[in-house]
Formats: sequence, structure tokens, C-alpha cells
Amino acid sequence: MIDRRLLTNIDWVLSGLVVTICLLGILNIYSATTPYKIVGTAYFIKQFYWMLLGMSISLAVCSVDYHILEDLSYWLYGLLLFLLLAVLAVGRQSMGATRWLDLGLFTIQPSELMKLVIIVAFARFFNNFQSVGGLTIKEVLLPLGLLALPAALIMKQPDLGTATLVMLIALSMVIYVGLRWSTIITFTCITIPMAWIGWAFMLRPYQKNRVLDFLDPERSRLGSGYHIIQSKIAVGSGGFAGKGFVKGTQSQLRFLPEQHTDFAFSVFAEEWGFIGCLVLIILYLSLVLWGLNIARRCNDRFGGLLAVGVTAMLFWHIVINIGMVIGLFPVVGVPLPFFSYGGTSMITSMVGIGLLQNISMRRFMF
Repeated sequence: MIDRRLLTNIDWVLSGLVVTICLLGILNIYSATTPYKIVGTAYFIKQFYWMLLGMSISLAVCSVDYHILEDLSYWLYGLLLFLLLAVLAVGRQSMGATRWLDLGLFTIQPSELMKLVIIVAFARFFNNFQSVGGLTIKEVLLPLGLLALPAALIMKQPDLGTATLVMLIALSMVIYVGLRWSTIITFTCITIPMAWIGWAFMLRPYQKNRVLDFLDPERSRLGSGYHIIQSKIAVGSGGFAGKGFVKGTQSQLRFLPEQHTDFAFSVFAEEWGFIGCLVLIILYLSLVLWGLNIARRCNDRFGGLLAVGVTAMLFWHIVINIGMVIGLFPVVGVPLPFFSYGGTSMITSMVGIGLLQNISMRRFMF
């Protein structure tokens, strides 16, 4: 049963921003998939179904007091570690990567769920841990250990994009709690040689190519650099006002790869131009700022940390995806929240919104 007092305190600003972005995304998916020879239900209709399912799950998340997650946090963390290990052992392989786990009736991608679980685990840890003057190097080691295990397992799949997101979400929460300058300088000095080791021994050839293509897309115009070149052409050709709905040449002639998923923003930029992109970015900026506002207004530390973590998750998805399609970051498989086609991304993001709603609504009950 949902407490009726909660229904009177629904955060309509948060809901309105999410629904608006979702509907723009569905409209964009319709345009992006118009040239496809679709068999069965159209992509934009499926995305609409995913949106409704996500909203239902978000409502269910709101009905449960988020403080319960504090008691379950480490159990959930352990369960997800087990599922990540199971993926490497018996997971389903697709396109050279093993990321899915077949549970019979349905399949799941544990790495996506880890984005949420790492937020809950870090919120639990820092809620029960107080540090005066910022975290020292010794105090940071345990949360970094909690982060290193899932990040290494996700990298092993391999899934560089999701592993990077999990690390950025966790580090954002650490920075929110506070670090001493000595800690920042020490870890900066450690990161440089670790980055070289990662490049030399951990990254696979196709992952190195993505970084090299980011630095010089022209090195392989028809090969690994093709994605980013076509994406930049689409974004740039939109001009100030765009070419119009379903009139983008790059998307309608199918020069853009993955134009309804990872490169959905490129389609939108070509058709709606600078004005449309500005509107979409303002919507996303408002969503991020509203998430931080929810964290600021929260009555307890655990809820505030949860809100910061969820907001960081959405923020880094937005920044990395848009930066990727305009050539500011290497190409990685990171969808644009509520906008790119995909059920897993929609459900994960909606669960995050459910947590934000939960935190926002319950502040009136304490």
C-alpha cells in the first residue's frame, strides 16, 4: 500500500522534466528509425512501453521507505558481485562481449544494476563514517576497495563505458563527502602511472582504437573512426534551426551508426539544430540541478548521499554521451538517459528517478 500522505507530496517538477525528455526521445526515435525496415512493433512504440513500465517501477520504488536500502546495501552489493562473477562464467556473449545473464524467463545485465547498488553501498558507508577536515588516504582505501571489485569485473566483460560510469559515480560521492588536499594530490600522482599501465596491459585493441580515433578521427575514416566523423557531420549540418523533423540527411540515408541508441543526440541535433539542442540541454541541466536541490533539502545524511549518487549517475551519462557524439570524448557505449532507445537504460534511469522522488516526498514526513 502507498501512504496517501506521499501522493500529496509528489515532486511534479521532477516528474515533468523526466516525462518531457522521454517524449522528446520517443519522437526522436521515430525519426531515427523511419528508414529502417522494421519487422514487428516499431522501436518508438517499444520505447513508449518501456517508459510506462519504467514509470510503474518508479512508482513502486516510491512506495517503499528508502531507509530500508541502508540495511540491505551490503547484501545487494554482495549479490551483484556474485552476478558479475556469474556473467563471466556462464554469461551470454554478444558482439565479442559477455554482459548478459540468462535467468530463464528473462535476461539481466548486472553491470547496469551495479550503477545503482554502488550508490546505495557508498551512501551506507559514508552515512556511518564521519571525517573531520576531509577524508585522508587511509580513510579512502576501504570505499575504493568496494569500488575496485565491481569495476574490475565489469572491465573484464569487457565494458569500458559502464566501468567508467561506475567509477565516476562513486568518485563523485567521495568528492561530495570531502577530500583533503593531500589525498587529492597523492591519488593524482598515483593515477598517472596507473593510466599508463591500463593503456599498456588492460585495454583491448578496439578500445585503444577508440581513444586514438578520438585524438585523430581521420586516421581511419572508413574504419574505427567512421562513427565519430559521421556523428560530427550530422551535428554540424543541423545549423541554427535544424533541417526539420524526419528531414535529416545523415539519419534518413543511414550514414549514422546506432542512430536510435548511442547516437540519438546526433539525429536530434541535425533535425532541430542549435535551438533544439539548447532546449534539450536546458531540460537535462534542470534535471541535474533539481536532483542536487533534492539532496540539499533532504532531512537525513543517507538520503542526501543517495540523491547525490543518483544525480551523478544521470549527469555522467548525459556528459559522456553528448561529449562522445560531438567528439569531446572517445566513443563508448553510453546511452543518453530517457532519450536513447533501450529498455535496460530506461528502467535503470527510472529506478534512479524513483529514489529521487522517494527522498523528495518523504522529507515532509520527518
